[in-house]
Amino acid sequence: MNTSPDSRPGCPVSGGSSAASATWDRFLDHENRHDPYPLYARLRDAAPVQRLDDGAFLITGYDEILQVVHDPRISSDPLAGRDEVGDAGPGLTAAFVMQDPPAHDRLRRQTMRHFGPPHHAGYIDYLRADISRTASALVDAFPASGAVDLVEAFAYPLPVMMICDVLGVPHEDEPRFHAWSMAIIAPPEATTPEEAEALREEASTATRELGAYLAHLAEVRRGTPQGDLLSGLVNDHGTEGPMSTSEIISTTIMLLIGGHETTVNMIANGALTLLRHPEELDRLRADPSTMPRVFEELLRLEPPAQVTPKYVALEDVRVADVTITKGSPVWIAWAAANRDPRHFADPDRFDPLRENRDHLGFGAGIHACFGAPLARLETQIALAELFIRLEDVRLVEDPPPYRRNPLLRGPSRLDITFGRVLPATTVS
Repeated sequence: MNTSPDSRPGCPVSGGSSAASATWDRFLDHENRHDPYPLYARLRDAAPVQRLDDGAFLITGYDEILQVVHDPRISSDPLAGRDEVGDAGPGLTAAFVMQDPPAHDRLRRQTMRHFGPPHHAGYIDYLRADISRTASALVDAFPASGAVDLVEAFAYPLPVMMICDVLGVPHEDEPRFHAWSMAIIAPPEATTPEEAEALREEASTATRELGAYLAHLAEVRRGTPQGDLLSGLVNDHGTEGPMSTSEIISTTIMLLIGGHETTVNMIANGALTLLRHPEELDRLRADPSTMPRVFEELLRLEPPAQVTPKYVALEDVRVADVTITKGSPVWIAWAAANRDPRHFADPDRFDPLRENRDHLGFGAGIHACFGAPLARLETQIALAELFIRLEDVRLVEDPPPYRRNPLLRGPSRLDITFGRVLPATTVS
């Protein structure tokens, strides 16, 4: 999940009178959360790059987004071009997702050493059995027949348990970091400047408290590693030297929040889409080996991370006959690009057999989602376990209620009924 303290969903950037800003205001309105895609199409079809009335540039076209995220003149550092210097302190701004090269490259390499290739090439696949056992246990806890809220009973606990295990966060502390993460990245929408200021203060407090909590966990592991990623970061003294304390805390906050909030929505959005397309669900049940292809189409069609608001132009940059002026905020609408008809044929149709699968559901460029391999595996195992074992599944409400956050989109609950739960099998 990519966000920054100064451009959070509780503090929307629009509010002007131009056509683009008026459409953007409608997008931010919670009443349109169930189906924002016609609004994306209106923005994208008017122009793939538009300036909102407050000066922020909104990018909605596929090719234009790729150009922007690969342009070194477009920065991910929220302090870029400002006078602030020194350590950013514990928070999101010191994490590599908020850094430009070379700091970004160093921090991402140092983190990857404990998460994937080349040093831990089989790490993600090693988690497969744990994910399968956890998913199976959650379905086992469903009633024999009846109804459940898939978000509460399945989509939320699965990735939370896994990211706790990966990072070394005790499961019993999950309610605490869930409250902190919601205050940081998923506050309610502010309707007045006073509410916006209060939300910013709540986010700052949550960041400080979460940072202090993680600093304590890190200190416990210093010199006594416990086999988790946090232990690896604290005790890594490789050729590039150790991370600073603030870098460790910031990186862990980023992974902790991004490792469960986005995947919750990914699982819930995927389940909802499959239930809306019973013919495709039947095909998946008949041949579970098609799940990887199905997953990519689900992520293209209904990505959890809809818009990233953290970029800024370091110089004037020309994109699609529009000059993004130096110092301007740049908002990347991944979900709009994933339905760009210039790149995807019949883009609003759910088509798991689609040949063109180069979606932007995990972002692109140097800041493409660090945890994508884990999120892919979790979601594929989760959806396979769910729909192979539940018979006669039906949605209770369509559309379901949605979370308030317009940038990280997913159902707040997803009520289903089902006939019975089949015995557990090994889901791979």
